[in-house]
Amino acid sequence: MSFSQAVSGLGAASSNLDVIGNNIANSATAGFKSSTIAFADMFAGSNVGLGTKVAAVIQNFNDGATTTTSRGLDVALSGNGFFRMTDSSGGVFYSRNGQLTLDANRNLVNTQGLNVTGYPASGSPATIQSGANPVALRIPTEQMSARATTTAGLVANLNSTAPTPTVATFSTANADSYNKKTTVTVFDSQGNDHALDMYFAKDTTSNSWTVRSIDGATGTSAGDFRMAFDTSGKLTSVSKLDASGAVVSSTTDGTVGLTLNVGGANGAVANQPINLSMLGSLQQNTGAITFDSATQDGYAPGDLTSYTINNDGTITGSYSNQKTQLLGQIVLASFSNPEGLQSQGDNVWQASSASGQAAVGLANTGTFGSLTAGALESSNVDMSKELVNMIVAQRNYQANAQTIKTQDQILNTLVNLR
Repeated sequence: MSFSQAVSGLGAASSNLDVIGNNIANSATAGFKSSTIAFADMFAGSNVGLGTKVAAVIQNFNDGATTTTSRGLDVALSGNGFFRMTDSSGGVFYSRNGQLTLDANRNLVNTQGLNVTGYPASGSPATIQSGANPVALRIPTEQMSARATTTAGLVANLNSTAPTPTVATFSTANADSYNKKTTVTVFDSQGNDHALDMYFAKDTTSNSWTVRSIDGATGTSAGDFRMAFDTSGKLTSVSKLDASGAVVSSTTDGTVGLTLNVGGANGAVANQPINLSMLGSLQQNTGAITFDSATQDGYAPGDLTSYTINNDGTITGSYSNQKTQLLGQIVLASFSNPEGLQSQGDNVWQASSASGQAAVGLANTGTFGSLTAGALESSNVDMSKELVNMIVAQRNYQANAQTIKTQDQILNTLVNLR
């Protein structure tokens, strides 16, 4: 019987060395999780055991160290969760290895070609469709479409001591017919830029200024309006004027509607409305007329120049028009019992009845861990611990071999009895 006990011990020690050797071999594998072996004794209706067996190989899902790589497609995962990936047949896999790359179709994949899944981005401006099913993420090469300007803003600091223009009839060619000119660049529906020139002229009426807006691309009027200020110089109302100078409409929130007439020139939308805000403008003794905070929400079309994975898993594209756009967001999966996952090699796992079903969510929400862009999670193998375990496993193997040797000597003594 001692032979079988010792043989089981040799097998168990050998399996232990296999696990230790695998840990050491993968000490440089990003996202690798080390394992330990659990043993159980064997009995068969006797108080004397029959030896030992391997009860389980237990995976250690503690975090590995986060190391910086500065590579844009590297992502380190810390805390709870796994990257969710799919293969060409729809199989779902889970990994902690954030070494990502692009395939020939610009799909975001791991080094084995599994597609990284997440929530897509759609709409203009693009937003994450977090209620959708996770899909394979892709870095598109399509051009960002132009966006027509719908709102613009300008803060005017007007000099209360400025004289009224000496020429009463306004003309863009005559600087004596206005006090100051400024320009806000806006875009039509095809992405063509237009210089929206605004000419400010102080009225003969106190605390009142007339502004004439001209589309610099076509030379047509975009609309005239009057700004009224109170005795402390704060803007009280903006009134839209018709061609004769009569008030058409008035607002107290500092906004006025302008019209960009560009349709006949290049096929873009005709009579494009623009809501201009002059909120925050002042008329005081500033010494000079200045303009601040010129803003507008339109832009020209742009080509993708670069992309970045952010710490919340969102993927942002940068375009040649100096704009950025969301391209998608990586999802994470978590399990009630990660140790129940079945290892499939290539540093990925699949769900099992022991692990439970995957819960899908986003980084930094709920119980899900955090992502670090431009970094990787190292293997969690503790080399010093593994080397000590190797010594112990070696001694166990030697001790079981010695048991066989001793039993052999006892049998030899029995056989040679006279």
